[in-house]
Parts: sequence; structure tokens; C-alpha cells
Amino acid sequence: MPLLDKVLKTIHENSMFSVNDKVIVAVSGGPDSMCLLHVLNRIKDKLNIKIIAAHVNHCLRGNESDEDEVYVKEFCSKLNIDFYSTRVDINRFSKEKGLSSEMAGRAARYEFFENIKSKVGAQKIAIAHNANDQAETILMRIMRGTGIAGIVGIKPVRDKIFVRPLIKIGREEIESYCKKEHINPRIDNTNLTNIYSRNKVRLELIPYIKRNFNEDIITTLNRLSDTVNVDNDYLEYISSQKYKLFCDEKKDEIIIHKEAFLEHKAIITRIIRKSICYLLNNTYNFEKKHILDIINLQLHKTGTNLDLPKNIKVYNNYGDISIYFKNEKIINKDNNEYELFTGKNIIQSKKIIITIKTLSKNNRVNFKENNFIKYFDYYKIKDKIILRYRKKGDKFIPIGMSGNKKLKDMFIDMKIEKSLRDKIPLICFGSEIAWIVGYRVSDKFKVDENTIKILEIKFESEANNDRRY
Repeated sequence: MPLLDKVLKTIHENSMFSVNDKVIVAVSGGPDSMCLLHVLNRIKDKLNIKIIAAHVNHCLRGNESDEDEVYVKEFCSKLNIDFYSTRVDINRFSKEKGLSSEMAGRAARYEFFENIKSKVGAQKIAIAHNANDQAETILMRIMRGTGIAGIVGIKPVRDKIFVRPLIKIGREEIESYCKKEHINPRIDNTNLTNIYSRNKVRLELIPYIKRNFNEDIITTLNRLSDTVNVDNDYLEYISSQKYKLFCDEKKDEIIIHKEAFLEHKAIITRIIRKSICYLLNNTYNFEKKHILDIINLQLHKTGTNLDLPKNIKVYNNYGDISIYFKNEKIINKDNNEYELFTGKNIIQSKKIIITIKTLSKNNRVNFKENNFIKYFDYYKIKDKIILRYRKKGDKFIPIGMSGNKKLKDMFIDMKIEKSLRDKIPLICFGSEIAWIVGYRVSDKFKVDENTIKILEIKFESEANNDRRY
């Protein structure tokens, strides 16, 4: 089958484009990307799409990098293709970001493509990955101990934006097409040296396998990817359903309920990955050990926690697992008074979490829904927010009253055992008690018809289900 027909088949099988799509084509100037640009330009009318070329000059090869940029620009000019380019000093960029040159280059390219996509109102970004890239990726992942999702390799379509029309075309066929069409692509000589892991796989491992084991290893590995993809799609579908059932998405946090951990390991590991993806939009730098650590954390007692890459924290709350960004104040000193801040406050010594956030008066609030979530008028609070326990002489203004009442008398009225009174947390605004946690709130800080902004305080501890603390 001619290359053009194979590409069209791949495009249609994977529904890569819609009518009138604007497509950013990532073009380095090498054989793969020049073939992709040339092919899409030939079939654009048949597909009813518009193409735009985007080139990143990585400034890694001096004049050669500049010549690559000029070559792509002139090629686009001859074919009347809109052209955009940018220059990025990748060596400098990689040092600033703490990334390898390969990862820094990838980050710079995708950031540029996304910018152009927004600028021109494009719907898709076409990347020139081919069948050889797929085989190399699968081998590299196998050597790192990947799972089923890793063996799927490079997907033809990712996030309904990134498309790979050449994913079923081998490198030899691409080079033959370039020669036949007199494209004369640029050659990056660094691809011919084995200084990078991928180059070693490309230049040494795959030729060795071809000579000694399987001459058609590229096709075989691509077929393996297609086969595994069917099974993986099913597992992803099931885990997506379970994710919706067992996970609560919140701002900067996701909660995986304990029931999810009764699912098969193949499902719970995917649920955890989806949870991380919800917070970060990817799972880069998260390895199998991190996923297993989360599963293991769920088996521990409540209050245990775990630090993960990218400022992510995991917390066991009675078997439910909370995954969130570490914007919390962790309080370790063991005393009876703690200053609290907006966000998540963790008092590890007492196994308490206090989450504080502000709401507008338009938020729907159920004041009686939960004894451990209470609301206060934000602008009536003039001092620090403190968690402490009772002191001699404490007084309190119960809601509905205008005068003070001794806290000791309040406890007697509420029939709280004497042995438990020193264990009941008090939320204070400065020196004034605003909330006897689990029981009563102060009239002084109540929300009323004049309230403009609301402060919500949520209290969580092992004792939440025991009114006696």
C-alpha cells in the first residue's frame, strides 16, 4: 500500500481530524517531520484541514541549527504554508529547569506548540512519530520494567489534540518517500551517535535483534502494542467507572474512598494514577513504587501520611486516602495551643486536620449539616486563629445570647464528663472562643444577613465519630 494511503488509513481509523481543523505541524527539518509536512500538505484538501508549520531552534548545533530553521522556513514558503519559529537555548533552559537536555527540549517544544495553537486557534498538533519510534519506545520501557500501559507505547492520538499520522510508517519507508519526492531533509548528526539511550536502542539493540532474532522486529513490536492496547483500553474503561464511583474531586485535592482499595490491583493502581493526573495533568516522575506506597499507606492507621514528588502529599483519613498539594501548615510541636492558617493545617501529634477556607455570601451553606464544619463572619475576625484547649477562667458567648458564660458552666450544662473537658478542642479568634468543637459556636462571630464573606472551618480527627473525644 502506498505511503499516502497508509497515512490516510491511520488518520481515519483514529479519527485524527475533523472538517475545518487547523493543524499545527511540528517540523524539525529532519526526514520524519518533513515527510509529515509534505504528506499533510498533499492531502489537506481531501481532509478539509488547514496546516501551519512550527519549528523550534534548540541552538544546540550552532550554525547547523540556524540552517535547519532557514531550510524549513524556505520549504514552507515554496508550498505557501504558514510558518512560525522560536529560538530556545536548550542547554541554558535545561540548567534552569533542572532537566536533561532531552526533557528540556521536549518541554520547550510542547510549550511553543501550545502557544501557537492558542494564537492561531488550532485544534490539533501533529507530531512525526513513526513505527520505529514506537518500537524503540516499547523496548526502552520494557527495559525499565513497564506495565501494560507502557507497552502500549506512543498512542496515535493523545488528549484529542496531539496526533501522529505516521505512527504506522517505518523509517525506511519515510526516507524512501523523501528521496522520491526530492525533499532533501536536514540530517542531525547527533542522531547517528550513541550518546543517548534511545540512540543506543536505535543504532545497536534493534540492528542486533534483526540480525540474530527477528528481522521484522519493528513490525512485531508495533503489533504487540496494538494487541496490548485492546486489553489496556478495557482496564482503563473499568477504572474510569470506578474512579467516578469512589473518588471525590476537590480544589487542589482528591479523596479516594476506602472501598476503592477492595478493587483488583490492576484497577486501584489506575485509579491512583488518574487521581494524580487530576491534580497535575500528568504522572511524570511518578513511578510504580509511589503507587504501591499509596496502596500500602491505606493499610496503616489513620493519621499516617506520605510525601511524593511535585509537592504532593498523601494522608490516610480513616482508610480514605486524601491526595493534595502541600500548601498545608504542618504543626509538630506538642503543646496545647496552635496557630492556624488558611488551607490545610495538620497537627500530627494529636492526629488532627483543620481546613480553613473563605466563601462568598452567595455560596450555599447548610449551617446544621455537620457538627465538625462551622461558619463564621470573616470580617468580624480581627485576630489570629488559634486551636487550644480550656484554660482557667475561660468564658464563652453561646449563640442566641448576648452575655458571657463560664466555659466550666457550659460543660456542666452540656453534661460533659469532667474527665473529658480538657480534651475538647476550642477554636479561638485571638483570646475569644469562637467554637467549642463538636458542640457550640459563639454568637459574636455568627453569620448573619449583613455577612459579606464567610470563613469555613472543618475539623477532622480520630475522635470525630466520638462526641466524648
